Amino acid sequence: MKKILLSVVLGITAVAVAQTNTAAPTQGQSAASGQAAPSSQGPVIKDPAEYNAYVAAVGQKDASAKISGLEAFLSQYPNSVMKNQALEILMQTYQQANNAKKTLETAAKLVASDSCNLRGLALLAYFNRVLAQNGDPNGNLGDAKKYGQQGLDCLPKATDPDIIKLKDQMTAIFQSAIGIACFAQDKDYDCAIKNLKPAADANATDFSIVYPLALAYWPDAKKPATPDNSINAIWYSARASAVAPAQVQAQIEKYARGLYVRYHGGDDGWPDVLAKAKAGTTAPADLATVIKPAPTPAEQAHKMITDTADAQGTLHPEKLVDFATWEFILTNGSQADQDLMWNAIKGKPVQMVGTVISTEPTQFMVAGSSDDIDAKKPDITLQFEDNVPKTKIPKDGDSNFQFQGEPASYTSSPFMMVMEKGRLLNAKPAAPSAHKPSAGHKPAAQ
Repeated sequence: MKKILLSVVLGITAVAVAQTNTAAPTQGQSAASGQAAPSSQGPVIKDPAEYNAYVAAVGQKDASAKISGLEAFLSQYPNSVMKNQALEILMQTYQQANNAKKTLETAAKLVASDSCNLRGLALLAYFNRVLAQNGDPNGNLGDAKKYGQQGLDCLPKATDPDIIKLKDQMTAIFQSAIGIACFAQDKDYDCAIKNLKPAADANATDFSIVYPLALAYWPDAKKPATPDNSINAIWYSARASAVAPAQVQAQIEKYARGLYVRYHGGDDGWPDVLAKAKAGTTAPADLATVIKPAPTPAEQAHKMITDTADAQGTLHPEKLVDFATWEFILTNGSQADQDLMWNAIKGKPVQMVGTVISTEPTQFMVAGSSDDIDAKKPDITLQFEDNVPKTKIPKDGDSNFQFQGEPASYTSSPFMMVMEKGRLLNAKPAAPSAHKPSAGHKPAAQ
């Protein structure tokens, strides 16, 4: 999961040790000659005992002996010109010995002595983040963020050629530390996205970065997200499922699919999006065309109309026999689609079942769609040419009211259809009412 960034951190400290070991300090004054060494040769240790102690410590092959020697050197010579170099070697030796606590403590001492020591800052930012993410008490997200920001501030000042070569990788280390702290600790999702996205794109196989980025784009699946955040949440969730540990891979893929269905309105196209995410590293520039949003209510209404076309392309909106579908098209469709729908049903006898909301001798208020039935809200005004006999007037709330009427007019908002030439029926018609399609979701095929 973290091999790329970890190899960079290890590489940085390894370079530090190699350079320090090959560039030994000059002993400023030989015990025999008493002559000062020229300053151009690098750091100068004037005290022969200090020089010998340093050389003996760094020359140890055994890690425990090297640690003991360096700790003793730093304790005896706290103001040595080789203090920072000794701390760098000690930090890396503790790291090689898998002593996380002492590694971080030594790195903190190094940065306290040299505030822009990028090797120490990278190690502190990285390991504080990773350990904290893994639940290790030695890690601290607050420290990870602090050292990450310090590292970003110091990078432009770097003059070490080896550090400059690793500038991009170190930037990712620092941004990851800041981003994870912003996400998991501060709940500052804008900050998390700003820092984690470039880091995740540079390290697309690092699950510890990619998945938190996905969650930062859509932190609560119960809440709406902007279109840009939605498609990025879907992409990076799908990407995370490709690089996730085996035990959670299926769960994350299910989560990513859920976000897709919520945004797109169905799972059509999901296999292609998942395949692209698994194969890709960075999000494609045309991500908005790869992950398309749910159709608008107007688009849904238009599809309801066009799906009734025959092989010759002739539209047959009269096939849309469900009253809830009529209501949806006449409420949400373009004017052209509304006109097409209305002209197909206007003045034609329609038989339906509804729920009675209220009655008058020549007019009944009826709920025809299940949504309006549930809301106890009329959407049909059924008008009779003559008074309905009192013995035949249904009770308010009758949910099996069978009738016939001819659509005469309608208003879109709030929706109300006036049906004239009302008739009471005894037989239940074949086509029942149904729920209106919800905006943002695809209606069932007719």
